[in-house]
Amino acid sequence: MRILLLGGTGNLSSACAAELRARGHQVILLTRGRSPVPAGFEAVVADRKDPEGMRRALAGRSIDVVINFIGYEVADVALDHELFRDIRQYVFISSATVYAKPPPRLPITEETPLGNPFWDYAQGKQACEEWLLGRWRAEGFPVTIVRPSHTYSERWIPNPVSSAGYAFAARLERGAAVWVPDQGENPWTLTWAGDFAVGLAGLIGQDAALGQAFHITSDEVLTWNQIYREIAAAVGVQPRMVPVPTDFICRVCPELTGPLKGDKAQPAIFDNSKLRRLVPDFRGRVPFREGIRNAVAWLRAHPEHQRLDTSPVDRVMDAVLQAWKASGNVGV
Repeated sequence: MRILLLGGTGNLSSACAAELRARGHQVILLTRGRSPVPAGFEAVVADRKDPEGMRRALAGRSIDVVINFIGYEVADVALDHELFRDIRQYVFISSATVYAKPPPRLPITEETPLGNPFWDYAQGKQACEEWLLGRWRAEGFPVTIVRPSHTYSERWIPNPVSSAGYAFAARLERGAAVWVPDQGENPWTLTWAGDFAVGLAGLIGQDAALGQAFHITSDEVLTWNQIYREIAAAVGVQPRMVPVPTDFICRVCPELTGPLKGDKAQPAIFDNSKLRRLVPDFRGRVPFREGIRNAVAWLRAHPEHQRLDTSPVDRVMDAVLQAWKASGNVGV
């Protein structure tokens, strides 16, 4: 099939593009031209928020499936609905942050209530889901909702601040202290992007997936303490971890309220049974211990992707630790 990816060069979408092409699909990447398109992929250069530009760029192209990785508000998906009414399947990449926080029970299933009171990002994703499912019920618009949780690739070092790039690993390497939310025992799920891509690719072209929502995550559950220790082991050091209450972190850095209270400081354990009923070969093949070593090795070999100058990791880590110490706490 001819599959158009809206946002096809990111952490998650790059792995999905590669998996889809490996399965024989013709993959087209829509890009604004700011990021290089990997060899072997067809590129369409357009700004997805420019309807006329999108129409011109896609004129004469036959598209079977659209996968939207960069939809954050209803206006984004409403434009896609207008442009792609006659396709076979429209896949909206939502987020597991849409589930109620804190979750009423574990593991989280697709039947878990939605509603994240802490994060406008999650609220925007939920609004997109509801609008699209409304179009499915009203007119049969062929939407499938996919909800990743914390997914990482060779370009990401997972942490509670900003996973893109090498900054968190670099901080550990030089022996700097790092805070961990609360006592660091919150159960969390990390998923290798290549594994997520297998689940996504398995849903493509399945009529039974239309009008449905699926999360796609690993079954491996780790605490933040374990995650930090695995990253430290991958770079060859012992971590200096300082437990800090989430409420304190959010008072010092209010911009973390959504990412922490609305996500990473909440327990996240998922049941992938619904996905496996349609994609029985899906499983998390890459455990975090292996994936994080792959990421560290790749980023060390590609310093141009480390993003050390633009990452907020050091600024946020230092601000919280300095405030924690100033409050009379020890361990910093």
